[in-house]
Amino acid sequence: MITPMRVFVLIFNARTENEGIHSIRVGDRNKILMFESEDDATRYALLLEAQDFASPTVEAVDAEEIKEFCESANYEWEIVPENGELAIPPETNVPETDWQPDAPKQNNDEESQRRNQAPEEQPEFSDSEIDRIRRKLEGLL
Repeated sequence: MITPMRVFVLIFNARTENEGIHSIRVGDRNKILMFESEDDATRYALLLEAQDFASPTVEAVDAEEIKEFCESANYEWEIVPENGELAIPPETNVPETDWQPDAPKQNNDEESQRRNQAPEEQPEFSDSEIDRIRRKLEGLL
């Protein structure tokens, strides 16, 4: 029997009625990041906080549970390998989440999808500046 793979995800409002999982928008799809390393997930959470997000909680879960959730919600998923390249949150965030606690599971309304997409912007930092910021943040941990 294969041992279930434990991964770490970011949860907002953990253990409340308004609990939600962090996802990123890729084109017109949402993707959930599953971190192999708790430290990497924590670093990513700190980067989100630096972008004025609410503070997410790092939760350990079975990867299969997340995959099943993604299938039911029509989301994609990605495993962020331990000791891999540090994942960095996108520069732009959706102004409003498309998840509602009482909404139906799938919303194919094109207008609401357009409303929730962040406009594409040019990056305000060069790669060298991002590397410098990354080193500073890693030094904090």
